[in-house]
Amino acid sequence: MDDRRHALPDGSDGPEGSDGSRTAHGSHDARAGEGTGEGRRTGGAAGRWRRFKGSPFLPATVLSLLIAAAAGLFAGSYTYAMADPTPRRIPVAVVGAAGSDTADRERAEAFADAVSEDLRSSLELREYPTAAAADEALESQKVFAVLRASAGPGRERPVLEVSSASGASVAELLTEAARSAGEETGLRVAVRDAKPLDPGDPRGLALFYVTLAAVVTGFIGAIQMSIHARGLNPAERIAFTAAYSLLGGFAITAAVDWLLDAVDFPFVHSWMILALTMFTSGMVFTMFQALIGRWAMLPTWGLMVLIGNPSSGGAVSWPLLPSPLGTVGRWLPPGASVNAQHTAVYFPGYPHAQPYLVLTAWAVASCAVFWILRHRHPGGRAGGS
Repeated sequence: MDDRRHALPDGSDGPEGSDGSRTAHGSHDARAGEGTGEGRRTGGAAGRWRRFKGSPFLPATVLSLLIAAAAGLFAGSYTYAMADPTPRRIPVAVVGAAGSDTADRERAEAFADAVSEDLRSSLELREYPTAAAADEALESQKVFAVLRASAGPGRERPVLEVSSASGASVAELLTEAARSAGEETGLRVAVRDAKPLDPGDPRGLALFYVTLAAVVTGFIGAIQMSIHARGLNPAERIAFTAAYSLLGGFAITAAVDWLLDAVDFPFVHSWMILALTMFTSGMVFTMFQALIGRWAMLPTWGLMVLIGNPSSGGAVSWPLLPSPLGTVGRWLPPGASVNAQHTAVYFPGYPHAQPYLVLTAWAVASCAVFWILRHRHPGGRAGGS
């Protein structure tokens, strides 16, 4: 039986019933096609998201946004801290007022009041009984200047002794305020620098820059170690962090002192401070890497650079920083490093334990957290401890 279909005169391929059947099937296929297209579109969007999520483009996109935000925060944090330094509380020693005659004492008090008013009432006067006691307060960094109210026999005007080594920005501010107050009160006050900075560092920024170099290279070294020496086991990672910190601290100290002659460092002392700073910075990153993995750079950058460096007191002295920064800066590694270096270079006879304790505490805590969570760190070799 020949079941082949024959073309009809109207050009159709079969009877109306067949054509209707084909039409019905065609409609069904069209609807199915529409459904398949919709499913394809839905499945396609989900598939594209899955592919994007598993590709390097997602972290690259997130990093682009984070880097842009970090750039703005970086500029903002430094501008907030340094663009318009405002005096908060500047301790100044006053000596000789009690032993002066009434006229001298009144002139000194009028001058101090005028300076304090010029500095928005931020001057904190501390009276000392003798010149030796006031000098010791300056050397131990309890005060930023000494006002010698009584000029003594044969001298007609008091003397304001500032200390650029205690803080160049504060010394400059006090000098300007003293001149302004002298014009206002008619009292000529001699201003001299009792503790000048090294000639190679007239602005007092070298200690800030060497600390910044130690902080940044410290955690960049840890980042590079995690990429190029991924197979290091925990103990080896700590040991190599200490190794590049010792080498880096030596290189920074030698470059600034021997090569550029900018600061006369107590070489070994300053070298050890910078090495401890680099090691602490590197271990802070390594700790965060064990805690949160590949995003460890975010808290490291925030802690050490966005907050730590502007609040360190290296570029702008603590009395001129916004109050929260001036308080927190002393307890972060960059501030502790600047403080330790500053004392070692300019006030070696009056060391303070606090900055060394802060640096050591951060280093030990970072090592301890990393060691406890070493199994979560992305590096290491099989069977390593």
